[in-house]
Formats: sequence, C-alpha cells, structure tokens
Amino acid sequence: MALKEFRPLTPSLRYTMLRDFSELTPDSVPEKSLLEIKKRTGGRNSYGRMTSRHRGGGHKKKFRIIEWNRAKRSAPGKVLAIQYDPNRSARIALLEYGPKDRAYILAPEGLKVGASVVAGKSVPAEVGNALPLRAIPQGLPLHNIELVPGRGAKMVRSAGVAAICTAIDGDDALLRLPSGEVRRLHADCYATVGQVGNIAHEKVSLGKAGRARWLGRRPHTRGMVMNPIDHPMGGGQGKSKGGGGRQHPVSPWGQLAKGLKTRKRHKPSNRFIVEDRRKKRSS
Repeated sequence: MALKEFRPLTPSLRYTMLRDFSELTPDSVPEKSLLEIKKRTGGRNSYGRMTSRHRGGGHKKKFRIIEWNRAKRSAPGKVLAIQYDPNRSARIALLEYGPKDRAYILAPEGLKVGASVVAGKSVPAEVGNALPLRAIPQGLPLHNIELVPGRGAKMVRSAGVAAICTAIDGDDALLRLPSGEVRRLHADCYATVGQVGNIAHEKVSLGKAGRARWLGRRPHTRGMVMNPIDHPMGGGQGKSKGGGGRQHPVSPWGQLAKGLKTRKRHKPSNRFIVEDRRKKRSS
C-alpha cells in the first residue's frame, strides 16, 4: 500500500498523509449477503450511560461478516476481490467456495485476486492458508489466531501485525505476539499464515479535524482546561500547579491515567503468559 502526500496549498494539507487504496480491487462492491446493519451507540451502554467519550456523528457504516473460524476445511476458496472495510484497519478479501457460497477473511500482505486459499490440517503453509499451530513451521509470520480451538480467531487482527510461533512442546505452542508478550496456546489452535495487510496504516495522518469527524470521532477536550466540577484536574487561574490540574493525570472519574496496572492480579489466563509484554528488553 502506498501513501499520498500533498503540496501544502492549505494548512490542513501540510501534514496530510492518506492511503491511495491502490491495493483494492476496482469496481468491487460489498457482498450483500455478508452485510449487516450496524447500530451506532454514541459511546452509550445498554443503560444509556456514556462509557466511551468523544464518539458520535460520522458516516453510516454496514458491518461485514468475517469468517473467523475458517470453518470450510479442505475446501479451496478463490479470492474474488480485496475490499475496504470501514469497521477495521485491515483490508478484507472476498472468497468464493462455490456458486452462491462466499465469505470474507482478513487480507494478508501479498494476497492477490485470483489466488486460492484453503484451511485444514495438512494444507501447505502458504500466505492466506489456515492451519493448526502444530502444523506450521516455526518462524513464519502468523495472524488471525484462535485462543481456544474451534472458537474462532481472537488475536493478531489489526493492520500490519504478525505473531511468530517460537516452539511446540507436546500440546503447547509458544507464540510471540506483536506486543512482545510470549503466550502459551494449545497447539490445535488455528492460525493464518502471513502478515495482516495495509502495513502503512500507522503512518496515515488525517490532516484536519473534519476528517476525524467523518470517522465518528468528536473533539477531545483536555481535563486541565475544564472547571473543577467537570473534571478532577480542572480549575485554577490559568495553568495552575496547585488545584488546577498539575496533579497526576486521571480520568473524569479519578482513575489514574499513567502507570496504574488495570489487569486483575489473579486473572485465570495469567498462567498462560510466559513472558510479560512490559518486561524490559536488554539493549
């Protein structure tokens, strides 16, 4: 994927860097049978209370149904198109297994229209194919990985990320995740070979506030410039170092924003973490 830079004819164009969408299949439209209505919440939960701020507006979207478990084993699917998904950073690939039998998967880097992908225990470990971890040669980039065999992929699904299987020990597989964490999984968990496409996603710069509003992102006001009634860090005459926001950064509800570990100390899945992602790496 290439990026587009612009001449600074306006202030908003000076730092704008956008995708050119050259990897998408021209004139390809979403598969209607794989679309669902996506209801927008505006950051509110089922009680109508705001749990995620700065959300609202934006363009309407429809949800694309992704085949996370690659249920059609040993049945090759032909790649009909690489398409844009407004709900995720990665691109998606439209597969056709037969007449009126289509599915969406995440599009790995290097997957082309016309290619054939397949899932199964004894299929070749090629880009786009899904296999159990025990059947994949160690060192290959992987994505779309299951946490529990048969329940569908839960990990390594964002644009440009990949994990690596470092060892297989009986029914256990050691996986190094993009965060640096080394985690133990069952060796029968399925994973897809390859790195998730749209690698340059992290380099995109929207350039102006309006483009963020198109995506449904509302303005983010700093707590320090609010009144004391609206935020724990608000108040003071200007940039106050007393009661006006120079304490440790917190959320509107007083939760520390930097350094506080929010993961439960005795979470059951802790026993599967071999190496923590926060471990300092020797230079």
